[in-house]
Amino acid sequence: MNNSFLSIDEIKKIGLKSFGKNVFVSRYANFYSPETIEIGNNVRIDDFCILSGEIKLSNYIHISAYCSLYGRFGIEMEDYSGLSPRCTLFSATDDFNGDFLIGPMVDSNLINLISGKIIIKKFSQIGAGTIIMPNVTIDEGVAVGALSLVNKNLKSWTIYAGIPARALKKRSKNLLNLINNDTTYCRR
Repeated sequence: MNNSFLSIDEIKKIGLKSFGKNVFVSRYANFYSPETIEIGNNVRIDDFCILSGEIKLSNYIHISAYCSLYGRFGIEMEDYSGLSPRCTLFSATDDFNGDFLIGPMVDSNLINLISGKIIIKKFSQIGAGTIIMPNVTIDEGVAVGALSLVNKNLKSWTIYAGIPARALKKRSKNLLNLINNDTTYCRR
């Protein structure tokens, strides 16, 4: 990779909880509370991404440009999952119903957070511009179309799209043959 990605020594200086081999982090990615972020093997994080809070990225993951992962209550991405450009994952959001104040500068007694861990299971891909709300599990093999809003759990091997995301059709499992036939498979 070229100079747009940090060297291993530069990645070490971020202060991540852990990181594996073959990790590429853009010079323009930002990490907040890096001591709570774990990165596995064969992971690439592109330009202008924000990673904050408790985040665990397993193996063979790509986080495309301009993605934001707000992991105060946890975000976990399993092997071979990915985020297309401009995805935003919120493990917490303010309650906007009007009974509480909103924002990080307001006393915590005056706000109400809607929160919960986000889990994206193996072989799932999230389309560009998608927003994932708190306390959602995206099951294995899911594909989410661009510009979707995911506010509930999604069932395995299904293609979803829309606001809110709804099931469109079943997704093929043929990609599993690539993994079963070649355990060293890694595509950049």
